[in-house]
Amino acid sequence: MTSLDGLVSSGIVGMNDVLQGGWPQGRLCLVEGFPGTGKTTLGLQFLLDGAAQGETVLYITLSESRDEIEHVVKSHGWSLEGVSVFDLDAARMALGLEDQQTMFDPSDVEFLETNRLILAEIERLSPSRIVFDSLSELALLARDPLAFRREVLMLKRVFAEKNATVLLLSDATSPEEADRQLHSLAHGVVRLEALSPDYGSDRRRLRIVKMRGTKFRAGYHDYRIEKGGMQIYPRLVASEHHQGFASEPLRSGIDHLDGMLGGGLARGSSTLMMGPAGSGKSSLMAQFAYAALNRGEGAIICLFDEGLDSFLLRSEQLGFPLREHLTSGKLTLRQIDPAEMSPGEFVHLVRGAVEGRRAEFVGIDSLNGYMYAMPEERFLTLHVHELLAYLNQQGVATLMLMTEHGLLGPMNTPADVTYVADSLILLRFHEKEGKLHRAISVMKKRHSSHENTFRELQFENSKITVGEPLAHLKKVILGIPMTGYPAAASFPTGSGDGSI
Repeated sequence: MTSLDGLVSSGIVGMNDVLQGGWPQGRLCLVEGFPGTGKTTLGLQFLLDGAAQGETVLYITLSESRDEIEHVVKSHGWSLEGVSVFDLDAARMALGLEDQQTMFDPSDVEFLETNRLILAEIERLSPSRIVFDSLSELALLARDPLAFRREVLMLKRVFAEKNATVLLLSDATSPEEADRQLHSLAHGVVRLEALSPDYGSDRRRLRIVKMRGTKFRAGYHDYRIEKGGMQIYPRLVASEHHQGFASEPLRSGIDHLDGMLGGGLARGSSTLMMGPAGSGKSSLMAQFAYAALNRGEGAIICLFDEGLDSFLLRSEQLGFPLREHLTSGKLTLRQIDPAEMSPGEFVHLVRGAVEGRRAEFVGIDSLNGYMYAMPEERFLTLHVHELLAYLNQQGVATLMLMTEHGLLGPMNTPADVTYVADSLILLRFHEKEGKLHRAISVMKKRHSSHENTFRELQFENSKITVGEPLAHLKKVILGIPMTGYPAAASFPTGSGDGSI
């Protein structure tokens, strides 16, 4: 039997992570959820994993026929080879139990015969893994909660004698009293949920309600059901991921910009770049990504707002041929649809690039789009904080973009996440002599000193340049600058604590 310290693999990598290894061996666990949440798929993956290891596995179905189970299996591209399917309805009909006349209540007879058939099949096969679908049908056959409890207790003892690991599936349609009985009798309880947002596809998530005597990952975990089975994305806990890394900063290749940042983006730190639409945020992100790729490092860029072709074309026009790095596999470039991708799946994507492809630069364009992927906006800061803490501990240089509302004058942001970033870069438009100009400033940097000036930012002749400090101007941050500083004014370096 595939087990680790008394744990049996679920057949799903993400579920094993949530369960900290797998289902408790020789125990009975309840999997509950409304129809369509994936209980059957989860149960089949558990059994198929056992069959692949040469174990005897049994699927007992009261609610679906064998043909329906086979249809589910074929839809995922699987085979039932090695899995015994016991269709109770078919077994009763084969024995002629449906037409028997009796002086007893028909429900009592059906309940007793159902139990007898189940026990006979278990005795015949002695399976090490069992999926029972569904307990709700058995609860309806029982005339009262006491009879149902006795039956579940009897099955639990039989399963324990066979040292079988059992998943009881419940579709949450049984009487409330029966559900409480199951919760108290089961060794573990897992709840599957389907959420329907106002816009976009359904979101699915699961939670371990209880699991006696074993560790598990608490909280909600997003999952998706697709061809090939259930994909589960465990909730990220940043404190579990830490490794050493070099402290050399990531330079952009633009001398003045690197100077403003005290040498470049610090490894193991996050930078938030804010500014109005069109101020150059995405282009600067491409500059940093291209610099990392040219050093032989991996990178991932997640685009919430812009199409892949548009981003690649604009980058090429600035002298960043990113397509060649896509071909080599060093660059992972993904366009994210926030209406279709859950926060857990997005974190899984980033982790795959960082741990699987050794990406040392992560670009997120933008946090505005990331915010719309959140199930509830008030959790945005928590999601961002946990993701950034993980990336920092992996030694990644992270650059996030956020678009502010407005073009000139006071700006507003859709969410205040400035305090979770280690560094803050501010971009501004400003009007000067009838022309529109761009300016850039570093507002804070926790890991080192930084320059406190505003400098001219230009995109000309397929090149990004950062000019001299705007020494004669004030109120650049408001977009309508005024002259007022002497030419010989000095601009002190920041202390590194975020002060200006």
